Amino acid sequence: MGTPAHVLEHTFGFDAFRGAQQEIIDAVVAGDDALVLMPTGGGKSLCYQIPALVRPGTAIVISPLIALMMDQVEGLQQLGVKARALNSSMSGADQWAIEAAFRAGELDLLYLAPERLLQERTLRLLGEGPIALFAIDEAHCVSQWGHDFRPEYLQLATLAERFGDVPRIALTATADAPTRREIRARLNLEGAREFVASFDRPNITYRIAERRNGRQQLWQFLSSEHEGDAGIVYCLSRRAVDETAAWLAAQGVAALPYHAGLSAEERNANQARFVKEEGQVIVATIAFGMGIDKPNVRFVAHLDLPSSLEAYYQETGRAGRDGLPATAWMVYGLADVIRRRQMMDGSEAPEERKRIERRKLDDLLGFCELTSCRRRALLRYFGEEMDTDCGNCDTCLWPPTTVDATEPARMALSAIYRTGQQFGVGHVVDVLRGKSTDKVRRWCHDELAVFGLGEPTAEAEWRSFFRQLIARGLVDVDVDGYGALRLNDRCRPVLRGEESLELRRFEKAKKRARRSSGGSVGLESIDDQALFDALREKRLALAQEQGVPPYVIFHDATLREIAVTRPRDEAAFGEISGVGDKKLARYAEAFLEVIDSWDAAPAAGVIE
Repeated sequence: MGTPAHVLEHTFGFDAFRGAQQEIIDAVVAGDDALVLMPTGGGKSLCYQIPALVRPGTAIVISPLIALMMDQVEGLQQLGVKARALNSSMSGADQWAIEAAFRAGELDLLYLAPERLLQERTLRLLGEGPIALFAIDEAHCVSQWGHDFRPEYLQLATLAERFGDVPRIALTATADAPTRREIRARLNLEGAREFVASFDRPNITYRIAERRNGRQQLWQFLSSEHEGDAGIVYCLSRRAVDETAAWLAAQGVAALPYHAGLSAEERNANQARFVKEEGQVIVATIAFGMGIDKPNVRFVAHLDLPSSLEAYYQETGRAGRDGLPATAWMVYGLADVIRRRQMMDGSEAPEERKRIERRKLDDLLGFCELTSCRRRALLRYFGEEMDTDCGNCDTCLWPPTTVDATEPARMALSAIYRTGQQFGVGHVVDVLRGKSTDKVRRWCHDELAVFGLGEPTAEAEWRSFFRQLIARGLVDVDVDGYGALRLNDRCRPVLRGEESLELRRFEKAKKRARRSSGGSVGLESIDDQALFDALREKRLALAQEQGVPPYVIFHDATLREIAVTRPRDEAAFGEISGVGDKKLARYAEAFLEVIDSWDAAPAAGVIE
């Protein structure tokens, strides 16, 4: 089909490569193996899709979820690319036809789940047709210490043994240095060229707050900033998912639940609605998201703490894949820390894995309690440094104030020690504030010297101090009982007055300024925004006619450019980013009609 640049422009509709895309593509086209780390939305799919169209043969793409591969296949077919997926949900006749097309060299890309690929029958099939390359997507699934571990990925090293002359490219958006080493070793990619793009997602605003009333905080966030937007809300338990989805629906939000406890039919139906409808919100456990390619998710919200910074980065990365403004919003509290540690300690994982998981959770807690730029800290975790603060996270937009908390910290540490290091935060705060509860009197803690010592400080402020002490690693939480607080050696310098301590000042929740609503993508002109909405309606109608997600026709970023530039003819329409030859021929007339109608009736663009 020509050179990579020709394929990029005429098939995918882009006039220039981004970042290291061209170097990666050239390496794979030349037959080299590659390990690619590129953030979600960074264009990593093109790194194997373009070589698939340049090299002879069929590219075999290993993808962990059927939903993910079907999304990509639908999008590629819209571009005129001969892509198919082979999985057990198809009829026998369909599977036979796809296999025959592969043998005949009639496919550009063939998507397979790792379980399907590793069947001996499939391996024999692959030996009967020309193969352009192997692409192993979501390669972090090979890591036994990761949050998305898939044991089948461990066996993919067999590709190097059986198809040694075929280039392989492993891709992921989430992998620190130890995980990258593990990917190389387990996939037999020791000699592969490594490409690490920036992990930065500058279009995402990162925001984290103390949970006070999680659902009310979520509702305030959605109603004031993301009304009518598509988004994902993550909860830790199935019950929380069901209750939160029902509560949001009662508030008028188009919200649906998704978790493993639902029937397959209901999960599939809810996922299909999220993918194919505009403005749909899905409330889910972490079982949802890796298989979703939806580019116009405008927010990802966490009502509970994720398991690690890798998980946080992966989950929040599902927002704003189209490069337009999006928000990663989270609330958390001490209960999250206790639940997460209980889950870790109660698992049957080896002690070494538990140790790694505890360290990862500690890193996440430290990130939550930052008073400095969150993006710099997040990138530093993945080995990348920023020279300046980002200006697009809560600590940059609304800088927190810090206070010398040495004395309150000493009071807190002393209260933990004098109550015997066997009580949770609530009881220790009651003692400090001088509350003579039944429990306090029963243990005679109203007779301690620390009783009432912190009475002028509000309960919420004390809880904030304790949360920060735990996040700083100065206090441990015993998860075997009821979250009892324990001192450790790291707190001794503070307790003895040998070291001062700065902590975030407790502040009451503030309403944030409205930043976006109703599917807004940052258009400054009201008329442009109204035209954008009309273009979305046309896209939705076309998508419903074909039974495909709207974004496989055009991304929001493409519609935004159309709304701003208002092309008058097919030649100008073809200059829009994301409009390739096939989509130009297929959709230009329909969207140009929307623009012509808009210009003919200017009053329609006025919003009262």
